[in-house]
Amino acid sequence: MKVKALVTVLAASCFVIAGSIAQEDNSALIDRIKPVGQVQVAGAAPAGAAAAGPRSGKDIYTGACTACHANGVLGAPKTQVAADWQPRLDDKGFDQVWKNAVDGIGAMPAMGTCGDCTEDDIKAAIEYMIEGI
Repeated sequence: MKVKALVTVLAASCFVIAGSIAQEDNSALIDRIKPVGQVQVAGAAPAGAAAAGPRSGKDIYTGACTACHANGVLGAPKTQVAADWQPRLDDKGFDQVWKNAVDGIGAMPAMGTCGDCTEDDIKAAIEYMIEGI
């Protein structure tokens, strides 16, 4: 009888311990197995991206264009330098310069380096770069 009572107490203790372990916070486990990256489908809006309102041409230029157009890297026309922009505008016109920026030309990739820009954003950036010319 004593053995049976001892086995019952041990079994009950095991169930209590197992129950308390099962109810522990699993946050550490969840942190260990969470994904390390996300998939971005071309053409889809980035997950969690919220429209922050329209960007100015200067904002777009600062974020995507300045690396090349500030110093004329690989022949890029320098920002607000008439000697660089005026011949292009006279020869091709604004619409063709804009189309070249959208489609890419020379060393410049399509849409420049602005992965989230629209064609209107590119137009605004060009308008900023030729401001005062």
